[in-house]
This record gives sequence, C-alpha cells and structure tokens, in this order.
Amino acid sequence: MKPVLSKHPLALLAAALLPIAADSAPPSADPARFAPCLAELKSDALARGVSGAAYERLTANLVPDMKVLELLDYQPEFRTAIWDYLSGLVDDERVADGRAMQAQWAGVLADVASRYRVDPATVVAVWGVESNFGRNFGQRPLLTSLSTLSCYGRRQAYFRGEFFDALKIVDSGDVGAEQLNGSWAGAFGHTQFMPSTFLRLAVDFDGDGRRDLVGSVPDALASTANFLKKAGWREGETWGYEVSLPAGFDTSGAGRRNKQPLASWSARGVTRIDGSPLTGEGGAGLMLPAGPKGPAFLVFRNFDAIYGYNAAESYALAIAHLSDRLKGGAAFATPWPTDDPGLSRVERRELQSLLIARGHAIGNVDGMLGDASRAAIRIEQQRLGHTVDGRAGQKLLKALQEGNP
Repeated sequence: MKPVLSKHPLALLAAALLPIAADSAPPSADPARFAPCLAELKSDALARGVSGAAYERLTANLVPDMKVLELLDYQPEFRTAIWDYLSGLVDDERVADGRAMQAQWAGVLADVASRYRVDPATVVAVWGVESNFGRNFGQRPLLTSLSTLSCYGRRQAYFRGEFFDALKIVDSGDVGAEQLNGSWAGAFGHTQFMPSTFLRLAVDFDGDGRRDLVGSVPDALASTANFLKKAGWREGETWGYEVSLPAGFDTSGAGRRNKQPLASWSARGVTRIDGSPLTGEGGAGLMLPAGPKGPAFLVFRNFDAIYGYNAAESYALAIAHLSDRLKGGAAFATPWPTDDPGLSRVERRELQSLLIARGHAIGNVDGMLGDASRAAIRIEQQRLGHTVDGRAGQKLLKALQEGNP
C-alpha cells in the first residue's frame, strides 16, 4: 500500500499502465547536495532506531535517482477517467488469474481468514491490483528512491521517515537490500506495503522467523488481512453494492463520508441495481465516481477499510469490484457516461500490435502504454481526425482493427 500525494502515492499497477516521462530532474535538484544531505540525516536516523553501523553500511554506495522527483505529482487515481482506470485493473484476465490464485493458495487463505476474519477474495483482490499477483513489484531500489526523496522535492520529512524505516527492515534481516525493490515512492512486495506500514503490520505467517513480503506469499497475504482488520474490516459484511437512483434524484448529499441509515435511502427511492431492497449493516454513503449519469454505489464501513490501504476512491472501488468478480459477481450494470470506454489489458496489447503493424516503434507488446505507445497513438489520432490526446480507447482500437487508411 502506497501513499497518495496528500497521503499516499499512486498504485503500482496503475502507474505501470499509465506511465509518464521522467527523464530529467527539476533544474533546482543539485546532485552534489546528496552526500551532504545523507551525512546530515544520520543523527535523525539514529534517533529513529537505525544503528550507526547499519546507516554507514547501507548508505555508503547510494547515489540519487532524480527521475523520481517528477513522479511526485503524478497520480492516476485522480487524473485518469474512472472507466480507463478500472478497465485495466478489473478485467476478465485478472479475474481468471485471481481465481487461479485463490485455488493455488486456498489453504493459506483459509488460515488467513480464520485468524484475521477477512475473506479470501478481498485479500486476493488487493494482491491482484497491487502487484498483478507478484508479477509487477516495481524495479526501483527503495533505498535509492527514498534517500533521494529525503533530500529533494516536497514532503522530505515524510520520506525521511520511510527511508529510516526501510533501513531498519534491511538491518533486521526481514528483507535484504537487494530484494527491496518497488515503486518510486517506496512501496514493495506482493501487496506493496510502505516501510512504516511494514514495521507496524507485517506478520511472519509462514513461521520462518522473517516478515518477508517479497519472497513469501503467505506473509504477504496475512499482512494484507492484518492491515484490513486493523483498518476496521467487519467479517461477513459487504463493502457496498451498485444501486439504482429514481428519476430526478437529488444527489447533493452524495459522498462516501456522508453515511445515512438505509431506511433513509430507501425512503428516497434508492434500490439495489436489480430492484431489490437495500440490505447491509450500519449507515451507507452514496458514491458517484463518474457523477449522477454513471454507476451509483452505496458503500459501508468495509469500503472505508479498503480506502485506508491507498486513499483514493477509484482505487478502493477497483479492489471492491474485483473481490466481487472473484466471488462470481457481474460487471457493473450501469454503463460509464462515455461514448469511448477504456481498454482491457488484452485490448491494449492488441492496440500495441496494430500500432507496430502500422510501422510505429513502440517496443514490447505488454499492455503497458508508455511514452512510445502514446506518441504513436497521437500520430494515429491525428491521421484519423480523432481528438489528439494520446488516450487509448475503444474508438481508436476499432478504427485500427478496421484498417482505416
């Protein structure tokens, strides 16, 4: 779990699906300041419990990675249309993979559910969104990224705390420095814990004496369940569900935090999407992630627990929806309010193949639409007379499938 800028940075997979250029550092970031900064930080590190020997050993060969500074302001959870954000995170491919993982790790998940009272589908959904079931950990060395963010850019005090905690993780022997790779902001492992969260909530579930969220799937799944439990997860209760609003419904009271008794929503004509009465424990908030013309949801306390993992409603909705799909639930009934829906990862790979067939050098066909893919998309959009924005949607895919000249 990773902090978004106001609280936690972007979700790792979403960042992989929607990368930006980060080839140059802001001109004010002087690499020569790095070594003096590390020397100045030593006293603070010692005060946070890092041993002097560990600090000297683990910082001796660090060099700054200035590319991380440009990523500070990039947050796909807030900048990306919800239909694009969810289309790559909750698709048929991830549902199939998630069900396979549930079967493979059924025994561990049952034990985790017994101890922490969090259902397997929700834990697996976090795993799927955070690292694509261990396939995408992130490749940046955490000590490099966090030390850089400790010396440059905004929120240095926050990142210094995470840097010191990462040093403690390595010094404890839980995770080796060479394994401590992850997102630019410091999240790592199967379910992407920040170092401070690791120290508070990671557990040794496989009994090998180490809390290893990189090499141990049981440790990662149990630690995730422990996080959700401590965040207020209620066993047997729903996160929420899609609802139908009557014509002319006043949405001025919408909002995840503005929870009302179900009787109040029912009295105003709100029903479940299939027309059945509302059910659930406690009050619920009405969430409209795409405004009043898109899907509507009533969300309960368990949604808030998921939200605590990465403070963005779109992120929490991705986890919640994937968990429902893993249990056999259907896609949302109400369409998103757009005439150009987003692409699944299979469709993104097909789009990349079509771009290559048209002579664009975009690199590997991997479904991750980076700078080269988006540059090619803009060229094709201009050729087709589409809006030139570098966005991959159904209209562009269909046009290229049809071989439009």
